Amino acid sequence: MSNRSRQGPSERGSVTVEFAVALPIVAVVLAAGIAGVVAVDLQGRLQTATAVAARAVARGDDAAARRVLGQAGAGPIRVERASGLVCVEVGRPAGGGPFANVVLRGSSCAVDELDVHVPS
Repeated sequence: MSNRSRQGPSERGSVTVEFAVALPIVAVVLAAGIAGVVAVDLQGRLQTATAVAARAVARGDDAAARRVLGQAGAGPIRVERASGLVCVEVGRPAGGGPFANVVLRGSSCAVDELDVHVPS
């Protein structure tokens, strides 16, 4: 005897209803996962861009620093020189989706080549 013949009239279509309820949940979890991966990728790119920018500023090439940070979509840029180091700090929104209000930050420091004192 098949399984269908044992089901009562109230049980027919229950699999379809369960699938219809579960599908949006799976879609939301999948979208959040993809948005998370994109945010982590943007964070890595931002951190790499700040490292390159810090080295560029340290050697006096501010135009290259602005260019690389612009390519990374960095927002406000803060450059600080102290104790023989150049530190660059930037931030940018994570983008759209569930992480739209998250601000990603990147910072990096390099030895200030313009401030190196050679002993005499």
